[in-house]
This record gives sequence, structure tokens and C-alpha cells, in this order.
Amino acid sequence: MSDSLGQPDEKLDLRGTPCPLNFVRTKLRLQQMSPGALLEVWLDPGEPIEQVPDSLVVAGYKVEGLVDYSGYFALQVRRPVGT
Repeated sequence: MSDSLGQPDEKLDLRGTPCPLNFVRTKLRLQQMSPGALLEVWLDPGEPIEQVPDSLVVAGYKVEGLVDYSGYFALQVRRPVGT
């Protein structure tokens, strides 16, 4: 996982969205995207950034980047090819 972000195929702003709804919405968006596509998700500090990345990895997604923008986090996750 890097500290710099690539150009995402889509962005999803989930600031203000509580757990586990933010994970569910992220996973649903990833499932709608093309295999290999990159999604950037904006998450609040605290529970969202602590829970969502780990939950995505457990669900089989690859977290490729995470940047702290003081106030929110930008998380980049890629939909695997073949799912």
C-alpha cells in the first residue's frame, strides 16, 4: 500500500456514513465496476478508516493506497480480475 494515489476509475464519498454501511456501499460499488478497476473511497477518521480497509482485504479486494488528508482519508481499492 502506498502513500500516493493513482488515477481512480471512480470516486465514492462516504464521509459521514457510519460503519458498517460504508463497507457495504464500497463493496456494492466495486461489484458494479469492471474487473481491475480502481475505486477511491473517502472515509472519516476513527472507526471507518480502522474497519473498512481490513474488511475489504478479508473480502478479497486489494487496497492499493491510503492518504490522510487531515479530516478524511482517501482509500484506493482495486476490484480483482475474475470476480
